[in-house]
Amino acid sequence: MRFAVVQFPGSNDDRDMAFALKSVLGVDAELVWHRDPELPPTTRAVLLPGGFSYGDYLRCGAMARFSPIMAAVRRFADAGGLVLGTCNGFQVLCEAGLLPGVLRRNRGLHFVCETSCLRVDNAETSFTSRARAGQVLRIPIKHGEGAYYATAHEIETLEANDQVVLRYCEPDGSVTDAANPNGSLGNIAGIVNAAGNVFGLMPHPEHAVEAAIGGTDGALLLGSLIDAVESGERTLA
Repeated sequence: MRFAVVQFPGSNDDRDMAFALKSVLGVDAELVWHRDPELPPTTRAVLLPGGFSYGDYLRCGAMARFSPIMAAVRRFADAGGLVLGTCNGFQVLCEAGLLPGVLRRNRGLHFVCETSCLRVDNAETSFTSRARAGQVLRIPIKHGEGAYYATAHEIETLEANDQVVLRYCEPDGSVTDAANPNGSLGNIAGIVNAAGNVFGLMPHPEHAVEAAIGGTDGALLLGSLIDAVESGERTLA
């Protein structure tokens, strides 16, 4: 069983993600270069990390979507494989059409770097099974273009199908504009696709897996992914 962590030019959380998976959570994680045409044959999950792929030229993720590895990631996702994109990885998934919507410049055009409170709105996904609905997680964010935007129809569909997984919130779980760090519509911090096997979120769970450096709430999300893979919940077609 292998977890593939994709490296793009400009990725800067790739090794952090691999460390969290391998050294903290105990699964095999391999860094995969963006020019590789295929994923490793034993890949059971794919992770697109944070950073600034291709220097964020044009738009965040707009160039990374054309990397050769992304064709393999799409085939993997289309076959039912589990794919997780964090921060820049979320942006890449949206640009590639694997998730609806887009990530735009933050409200006020300010870069934000802080620990955010996130309410789990759907605990029935392959990425949130270790959490409970309504639970508030504390996970770091660090981005300049994290304001989630989609058409009114797309937002309506996401809400109706329980595809909104995480929302920015107050410590008590209430969703307020003050708790929204970037201007995301509906305080949306993370969503899944309609099939439930592709998850994108702006927060960085890989930076919240050790109590000594800020908390372990991120391990609930990464651990849920590991559980889904180990249980065979997602079998590739």
